[in-house]
Amino acid sequence: MLGEKLMVTEETNKQAGIILEEWDPFALGGGKYIDEISGVIEQLQLLDDPSGLAKQIQSIYQISFGSWIPLEKCVAVSYKLLALKFEAKNII
Repeated sequence: MLGEKLMVTEETNKQAGIILEEWDPFALGGGKYIDEISGVIEQLQLLDDPSGLAKQIQSIYQISFGSWIPLEKCVAVSYKLLALKFEAKNII
């Protein structure tokens, strides 16, 4: 059971990373957000609220790049990430 749960978590994290890489909020291209993606995935493990996750996403990217992302864009990606998370939880 634990092994299955870890596999689901690893797969969910991988899929979340793909979603965030494709999101590309600053149009920098692939591979430019490794630290930010890790930070967001960490928050995704802790949070179930789209608004709270969106604020964390906004903060993580703002700290790294010194540029502000409108909260609406962060909310949109947070819904995608949480949908992925909740879908994975139902599989278990």
